[in-house]
Amino acid sequence: MKQKRFDLLVVGAGPAGLAAAHAAARRGAKVGLVDAQPRAGGQVWRHDLRFGVPAMARAQIDGLYGAGIEWLAGHEMVLADDHVVVAAHADGAVALHWRTLVLATGARELLLPFPGWTLPGVTGAGGLQALAKQGWPVAGKRVVVAGSGPLLLAAAATLRRHGARVLGIHEQVRADALHAFARRLWRWPARLAQAAALRARLLGVPWHTGSMVLAAHGDTMLRAIELDRGDGRERIDCDLLAVGWGLVPNVEPARLLGCELDTSPTHPVVRADRRLCSSRPGIHAAGEALGIGGRDCARIEGAMAACFALGDERGGEALRARRDHERAYAALLHECFATSARARALVAPDTLVCRCEDVPLSAVQAHADPRQLRLVTRCGMGACQGRICGAALRELRLASPSLSPTAVRPPLAPVTLAALADDPSDEPEQGTDR
Repeated sequence: MKQKRFDLLVVGAGPAGLAAAHAAARRGAKVGLVDAQPRAGGQVWRHDLRFGVPAMARAQIDGLYGAGIEWLAGHEMVLADDHVVVAAHADGAVALHWRTLVLATGARELLLPFPGWTLPGVTGAGGLQALAKQGWPVAGKRVVVAGSGPLLLAAAATLRRHGARVLGIHEQVRADALHAFARRLWRWPARLAQAAALRARLLGVPWHTGSMVLAAHGDTMLRAIELDRGDGRERIDCDLLAVGWGLVPNVEPARLLGCELDTSPTHPVVRADRRLCSSRPGIHAAGEALGIGGRDCARIEGAMAACFALGDERGGEALRARRDHERAYAALLHECFATSARARALVAPDTLVCRCEDVPLSAVQAHADPRQLRLVTRCGMGACQGRICGAALRELRLASPSLSPTAVRPPLAPVTLAALADDPSDEPEQGTDR
């Protein structure tokens, strides 16, 4: 197995990871940046085949090589040992040895089951946004965007930019709650400007508050959806439905590395101290792994984590006030856009909860023991390895505490037996690859 050694290894090349890598490189460290995707930028700055990436992202991405950062694209972390992680890529696997490590693993979309959610044509809001950026044809398609949170506006704006006919945006939060939220945004004028810019791009697209998708209907594909607008039910014909309920931190790499997780929120986050250091010495975390905070918070925390990891206490502390300001905004977002009990109640006993293995809610309810649940139903053992159904079940457990959770287990991604059989701790001499 090939070996590489770094003073600081950054896992994840989104806004937090890019900020961490550049901050470390400026301090003279030998930096490695690893990500499963072929391009840096993460989900927030995913490359758009037609429109590229924002100028801010372009400067960070294009500057990797000039900064002396070793960019390891298409490398997915699968295993970990003491001060070494194994990353799989197209040519096999490589052992990445590190003195310090920053976890900037970002987040994934939260999907909640409801009748018809497995029909072709029903996606996550962020998922359809990513597909459009990657060239999937949405031009002329009738699209409904629904769920909760600012991601709905961003997704709708991207879809419209790519030619989709956005029939409407359906936000679960009521108008009075949104007005109360807006009145508290004076502390974050840049956020107000961003929201105004998005609304301008969506001029003419109806935005309904207190509205929720109840079901999706179709035969072999989506044909129509059923909505609850608060004053009765409504049926709308459409080609695509994009439903988003926010984001869930990616903490599986942290769990694999032995970092303690804070499970007091609905979805676990990496437990870290004021220096963003996890329970494992030498491993710091930044961005969404610490809790959903958004792009700007992730960039600040990425730089902070790199500073503290390399012993630059002064540099890290200089960013604390900005970080706390962004985290306060994130807390306000969560307070306003938290998933409602009404959304969690949409799932029926015959609704599929694990769509990889076709497991309905009734089957999950019949097995309180997680191990028995996996053995009997294979819930959480499909292609997503529990990432989708696991997050959904954590949400549903708020209404039904007896539901069994699922968890992702190593290896974190498919990997060849040859790579697993090789010894990642068999290090070459300093400065060589093997």
